[in-house]
Amino acid sequence: MKTIKLFLASSAELKADRLAFEVFINRKNKEWVARGVFLELVIWEDFFDAMSQARLQDEYNLAIRDCDLFVMLFWTKVGRYTQEEFETAFGRFQATHRPFIFTYFKDAPISTGSAKKQDLQSLWAFQEKLDALGHFYTRFETSDGLHLHFSRQLDKLAANGFITFEPERDTADGTYQATQSGSGAVAQGPGATALGKGAVNIGSTHTSTINTGTQVNTGGSA
Repeated sequence: MKTIKLFLASSAELKADRLAFEVFINRKNKEWVARGVFLELVIWEDFFDAMSQARLQDEYNLAIRDCDLFVMLFWTKVGRYTQEEFETAFGRFQATHRPFIFTYFKDAPISTGSAKKQDLQSLWAFQEKLDALGHFYTRFETSDGLHLHFSRQLDKLAANGFITFEPERDTADGTYQATQSGSGAVAQGPGATALGKGAVNIGSTHTSTINTGTQVNTGGSA
C-alpha cells in the first residue's frame, strides 16, 4: 500500500469546508485503497494540544515538510499561522519539489457588516504575494466544486506518474482469470510467461523425446 500524505491548511472560518473535504478524501480512499494507494489527510485537529517544549505550530510545520501534497483554503482572511504553513510548504517545494501546492479561494458572499478591515487586508496581501510568486489560486463557490476540481488534479497526478496504482486484478480474492478463444497461449499472474503453440520451455536437463505436435512413426521408411 502506497501512502500519499496530504496537509490541509485553512483558517477556522472554513471549518465546514474542512469537514466536507475530509469526507471527500474518505470517499476517494474507498476507490483508491483497492488500487494500492491510501490518501492520508493531515489536519491540525488531529494534533495533540498538550503543552510541549516547542510551539504546536512547529509540529504542524514539521508535518508539512513530510507531506506529498499541500492544500490551502482561504476566504475572508489569511491568518499568520496559515500563511506560515504556506511559506513552509513553498520553501520545502523549492528545495525538494515537494509537496505539490494547491491554493483555493472561496469566492462566496460575505456580510460587509461583519467584515474586518485587517482580515480583508491580509487576504489581499496574500493574493498579491501569490501573484508575485507566479502561483495561480483556484476559485471555488461550493464544497462540491472544490472536490470536483481537486479530484481532477489527483487524476492528473496519477496520469503523470506521481501517483502509481497496483495492477488491477479480476477478482477480490487475489486470483487471476483469463478467457481463451481458439488456440494460443495464456499467461496469468505477476511474472507469468506465455508460450506459443508448439513451444517448449526446458527448466532443467532433458534427454527424452519431445513431441510438440502430431507425430507419425514410419518404422524407418519414407
